[in-house]
Amino acid sequence: MIEKSKVVIFTQAMSQRNHGDGRRNRLTLCSAFVFTALMLASCGRVTEPVSNGTPARLRLMTQDQYANTIWSVFGPDIRITAQFPPVRRTEGLLAVGAASVGVTPGSVEQFQQIASAVASQVVDETHRDYLIPCKPKSPTAADGACATIFLKTTGRLLHRRALSSGEVAQLANEAGEVSDKFHDFYYGLSLSLAAMLMDPDVLFVYDRYESDPEHPGHYRLTGYSLATRLSFLLWNAAPDDALLDAAERGDLYNKAARARIVDRMMQSPRFETGVRAFFDDMLGFDEFGTLVKDPTIYPAFTKDAASDAREQTLRTIVDQLVTKRRDYRDLFTTRETFLTPALAVAYGLRSPGPGWSTFEFPKNSPRAGLLTQLAFLTVHSQPGRSSATRRGRALREELLCQKIPDPPPGVDFSAVEDPKSPLKTARERLTFHRKLPACAGCHALMDPIGLTLENFDGGGQFRSTERGALIDASGDLDNRPFVGGVGLGKAIHDNPALTSCLVKRVYDYATGGPDPHDNKTLAYLDRQFAAQGYVFPALLKAIALSNAFSEVDVRPQSKASTLKLAAVAPSRNVATNVNERR
Repeated sequence: MIEKSKVVIFTQAMSQRNHGDGRRNRLTLCSAFVFTALMLASCGRVTEPVSNGTPARLRLMTQDQYANTIWSVFGPDIRITAQFPPVRRTEGLLAVGAASVGVTPGSVEQFQQIASAVASQVVDETHRDYLIPCKPKSPTAADGACATIFLKTTGRLLHRRALSSGEVAQLANEAGEVSDKFHDFYYGLSLSLAAMLMDPDVLFVYDRYESDPEHPGHYRLTGYSLATRLSFLLWNAAPDDALLDAAERGDLYNKAARARIVDRMMQSPRFETGVRAFFDDMLGFDEFGTLVKDPTIYPAFTKDAASDAREQTLRTIVDQLVTKRRDYRDLFTTRETFLTPALAVAYGLRSPGPGWSTFEFPKNSPRAGLLTQLAFLTVHSQPGRSSATRRGRALREELLCQKIPDPPPGVDFSAVEDPKSPLKTARERLTFHRKLPACAGCHALMDPIGLTLENFDGGGQFRSTERGALIDASGDLDNRPFVGGVGLGKAIHDNPALTSCLVKRVYDYATGGPDPHDNKTLAYLDRQFAAQGYVFPALLKAIALSNAFSEVDVRPQSKASTLKLAAVAPSRNVATNVNERR
């Protein structure tokens, strides 16, 4: 089992920092795991191979998962201004990078501020009557019985497991000490809740495991850890009471029962949140947070258009894959989508009216599929121009799982970037640039597909010429020739790497990271995905029901290193150093 020193991030850490302690303690959530697992044996065409499971992992909850969890427990009107530490994209996913995140004292201070703000809102006069299931005997004194009721039920949801009687008693006692000191029951309760929100068992996701009684010598995730893995995959949030109940009963270890539970979770409105979270991560839409376009060059690409572009693609994905349960590959050829007035201006279309409206590009339109929508085109462009190279690289890396090396240092990009270059089109400039030996190989993978989107400028608007020269939008993908964005969509629709890449991305997202010995499991899931018509919810279910999803590999070459985190705060006593209220 993953071991750790109990890390409690609380106000005392800030007291040390603010009094010139000078130490730069750093919690490094480097999972330090040797990713080796899954010695598999194939038993048939669509028969699941034998699995040793995946390595146990530890990661920091993402900012969105934290927010979704808070809202699922306390309601969507709780305001959250979360600023979690930046995460480095790993194997194409921020969710995988979360297993190696540095948490600085500055981040700790942010966690404290978020926790305090949430706790204060929960107990304020607006929320306390329906979020706290009891009333204290006196609002100016401690009430251990009422505090215990609230902390026990809330703690179970936040910790994603039942709290022990000792844990609940400690929290209730600490709340009582503060309540008596300041003559305010709700203030004491808020400090205990804030401490809970900063507990590492809440902020960090641990893959805890146990011996598998059905398979001697094998290990499986504990019921609570399996419930957590399911919930973060399907809902991007912590488990609800029903899922925790199932974990406590042992239902998650029964394939038929787990299948019914997965079906129930997919029927929940929260399932859409989970699907959106995965594709937002896979498509790199976090870059919208820093996306900048030159307003003098692209006046139609306003702040509203940028926000709506991201939402347009996510709505299209949910509509096609979840609502209509269509073939995943059709995302790249469909002309069905949604529009707002701001998007209509950016696309050069008549406004469909206020709010969101369904829309279908006509058959003679140069737009079809996600690759011709504003989101993909603008995120993978420069502030003042398009970028065939960035678009080609994104397609290879995000959608086909083909890693393109970074350019070597000292490369001369003047032929591509010089606005006064005599070479008028991107094709001419990149052809000249590829004459550099150090650039030819990688650009040969990116440019032939990126150039087929050159009919769309850096703001995503259609054009037929660049600087007066006619644009040549022909190209090829792995020796399949085509023309333009519509042709590119058809080519990638038929490329077998498209679906196998999605399988790998979802599997890594579900289990916390890649494993160099997961090929047989991935091959099995590929076959399952094809047999089910490339329906995305069916892929999620196949992964959730797989042996690899629930089992843990603890062999010496695969077992996670014992993880010990240096404590930021030496005490969890909420009454310590409380020198002032609020």
